[in-house]
Amino acid sequence: MSALLFSYEVDAKGHASPLSNTDINYHPPKGHYVWLHFDALHADTRTWLTADVDVDNVATRTLLADDSRPRTIVHDDAILMNLRGVNLNPGAAPEDMVGIRFFIQEDRVISVERRPLRATRDMAERLQRHNAPVTTGTFLANFALMLTERMNPTIIEINEQVDALEEQIDDPKNWLDVSKLSELRRESILLRRYMAPQRDALNSLTLQNVDFITDDDRLRVREAADQATRVNEELDAVRERCAIVKDQLTDQRAEQMNRNMMLLSVVAAIFLPLGLISGMMGINVGGMPWVENGNGFWYVTAIVVVIGLIQLLIFRLLKWL
Repeated sequence: MSALLFSYEVDAKGHASPLSNTDINYHPPKGHYVWLHFDALHADTRTWLTADVDVDNVATRTLLADDSRPRTIVHDDAILMNLRGVNLNPGAAPEDMVGIRFFIQEDRVISVERRPLRATRDMAERLQRHNAPVTTGTFLANFALMLTERMNPTIIEINEQVDALEEQIDDPKNWLDVSKLSELRRESILLRRYMAPQRDALNSLTLQNVDFITDDDRLRVREAADQATRVNEELDAVRERCAIVKDQLTDQRAEQMNRNMMLLSVVAAIFLPLGLISGMMGINVGGMPWVENGNGFWYVTAIVVVIGLIQLLIFRLLKWL
């Protein structure tokens, strides 16, 4: 498999065509740009990047680094940018977000990924439909929007699961799975861990003084930043809702335990004097009443029942039962 996964040349009208000239140093005609997308784990990728006269050691290290926390760096006349998207690969957890790195010039976009990212395939499909962004700044903004769009189903699913948990906690007959609540909270925290700096990275790009980033590009990047902000707000809301559900669950269980303890205390209070009476009647000493009386047992039973009923009445008046 080649280190170069996608290579396209885009003209000023947004028509894309597979790049026939795969020279890493190829610069297209005025008004055109190229997109080169590499597999970071391929052995030839470093060779490709090293051969590029515009990609120095700093840019190469950034593109191939293990850590890809979202950020924006203006490097000479280019932009280095790291973004993240949800992991939609089979068997993977969405919160294990996949990073993609960009090296952007006026006429070139070089991107590198270590794991498959669905948004990359979405962009390639869009280029194949000849509906490509006409500038590299717009390309980056649209890519960031695609990352957010791919995240929306995950956010909706998380919200629906939290809704279900909130409905369950309102019904005391349902037993709420605390591990599910903790899992949702952890998932939202992990997603926000990368989405917050991604929002900051996009906002930072709108403030950079880069010649080839036009005002229209800045508007599109700002829109992508606003979408990232919306996702962050929804993740914050999910985390807060999970905390509220957990507090409600803790209160319900504490109240249930208090009721059980009260019931046990009342039962113990009822049987304590009855046990004292029956214990005293069972001692083997002289002077015990009704020892020779055939109805003595029933007399004691009647006394115990009457005392028990009086206690129940007192507890009712005190609203302990």
